[in-house]
Amino acid sequence: MQFTTYVFQCSLCGNKYSPDEITYTCPVDGGNLDVLFDWETIGKKTAPQDIFSSKEGGLWRYLPLLPVADPGGQGTPLRAAGGTPVYTPARLADKLGLTSLWLKDESRNPTASFKDRASAIVIARAREIGAKVVVTASTGNAGAALAGMAAAVGQKAIIFAPRTAPPAKVAQLLVFGARVILINGSYDDAFDLTIQASHEFGWYCRNTGYNPFTAEGKKTAGLEIWEWMETFHPNLQGKHLAVFVSVGDGNIISGIHKGFKDLFALGWLKKMPRIFGVQAEGSAAIANAYLAGSEQIEPVSARTLADSISVDLPRDGVRAVRAARETGGGYVLVSDAEILKAIAELGRVGIFAEPAGATSYAGLVRAVQDGLIEPDQPVLVVNTGSGLKDVKAAMQAVKEAPVIEPHLQSLKRII
Repeated sequence: MQFTTYVFQCSLCGNKYSPDEITYTCPVDGGNLDVLFDWETIGKKTAPQDIFSSKEGGLWRYLPLLPVADPGGQGTPLRAAGGTPVYTPARLADKLGLTSLWLKDESRNPTASFKDRASAIVIARAREIGAKVVVTASTGNAGAALAGMAAAVGQKAIIFAPRTAPPAKVAQLLVFGARVILINGSYDDAFDLTIQASHEFGWYCRNTGYNPFTAEGKKTAGLEIWEWMETFHPNLQGKHLAVFVSVGDGNIISGIHKGFKDLFALGWLKKMPRIFGVQAEGSAAIANAYLAGSEQIEPVSARTLADSISVDLPRDGVRAVRAARETGGGYVLVSDAEILKAIAELGRVGIFAEPAGATSYAGLVRAVQDGLIEPDQPVLVVNTGSGLKDVKAAMQAVKEAPVIEPHLQSLKRII
């Protein structure tokens, strides 16, 4: 039985719909749908201590704040999504002159990226509605997350990915048993084809920034940040924690914002964190709109080595702009060279990030240089994915290992 009742509301026109009335986006203007809860009722039934005392280690501890019923799957990777660690990279803080710096490492998810959160919730919804097939477009991570979560509970999944997706990501899709179809085109081409196919064949579409349940999965990172603050750093509730996150289609940043907004509506979050989105200079459609003071998202021809955030037309751009604007945050642009440097710097403190994951840290470095972040500003950076997802990019961030003859004289010449 579902515990939490909700309605959908269009983020553009404000029209409301019941969950049985609509599945994906607003039929009036195509706007993304927000999930609205009756927080007064939920607040009477649930208290923060109920969350803190949960025996669930992953995102399912927040089930009373989610629009799905418990999907089962105990003892499988589906139950392990979320619950990622927060590290204290003191040497990076010292290098940047910051008093307080933390990093939330989403590479510790079952398929090694943030996208497991959205896919876990979408799989739960698919089981509720009896969907036989779940389909998505992906540059790799969202597809791997869907494939992995689907495999955990025996759900059939189909993934459309650009043929340029990193081989390691394609390998994950195949190993998890999903039907993989590579597209001779961009992520945006795959996205459009996925929607057409879902209409034609009746498949349930997971697409990011299209299916409203993806943001609900991603909001659980915001819920975890709140619980981390409450448990370990309650003094941060009175300060403006700055959260840095990389941005492609905009769904992660809007999802984290949604988590904070829901907690604020409950009265559990006292002060809204400042959210900073970071985009690659070659894929900056959302940042361009934000910096122009607009919510009009104009497509770009995306070119960046950070494939996970390489998007021509972001599908959740408006809410992504609002996530920064409504929290007093901002947007920062970084070059591919800065992203590669960030991969190396994170690696030196034991964190292996893929290009999109390192983009958030590169954005913090730039923000400090530009005076957007003061030394006493507490900061949390989100690494969205593992460097093992894109070893080719990782090798560009470091010097090649020397090859020597197996004797001491050769060793002495290089050390």
